[in-house]
Amino acid sequence: MWRERFDEMAGIRFKDRFEAGRLLAERLREQPVEQGIVLALPRGGVLVGYEIACALHLPLDVILTRKIGAPFNPEYAIGVVAENGFVSINRREIELGVAPEDYLQQAIRENLHELARRRQLYRGGRPLPSLSGRTVILVDDGVATGFTMLGAIAAVKDQQPGAIIVALPVAPPQAVRRLEEEVDHVEVLLAPEHLDGVGAWYEDFHQVSDEEVLDLLRRAQETVARSTTPDETSATW
Repeated sequence: MWRERFDEMAGIRFKDRFEAGRLLAERLREQPVEQGIVLALPRGGVLVGYEIACALHLPLDVILTRKIGAPFNPEYAIGVVAENGFVSINRREIELGVAPEDYLQQAIRENLHELARRRQLYRGGRPLPSLSGRTVILVDDGVATGFTMLGAIAAVKDQQPGAIIVALPVAPPQAVRRLEEEVDHVEVLLAPEHLDGVGAWYEDFHQVSDEEVLDLLRRAQETVARSTTPDETSATW
């Protein structure tokens, strides 16, 4: 299905992350997402997730993961750390000598420290909301290998959700197939064979600030509060 839809959108670039989020929201209306929650990967994923959450009248929160980049290229993921302490390393890369063990251990410590900082900043230090039995929509502005998203999936599975949906504006086919093995549904708008970087598929791919993330989280909460009763609002967060 995603391949057919990609063919329909071939050659398209998104104006910005907000437009990508609105397009994804239209696709997700086909999914049973009642009593769901949108969890976005900061920072860029929050802009996409904001539009999805507002369109579907769902709460928006962040899911915190950090990729472990290779020594020669920080953007090339060789591992991932999630906020619940989950760590996954691509052992094949390590066996090829991409990074020594002491580099990995230092990177894990630094990333756990950064995740703690972001949890304090974005959530006031509170853990993830209860996800048990709920439909969780995991959102980012795109993936290359999908490794970071796999860390988010592991953190969510730890809470035994009812279903997990991954929503992405752009991802290569091999990453989509890998994610499909781990979740109930993957919704992707563009699946180019040659990605050439996530930012290449956006006209506006600006560096998102912490302030922008915090503002969108606040605005999303206000939107949900206006569209639900007080009892319903308190039950969804």
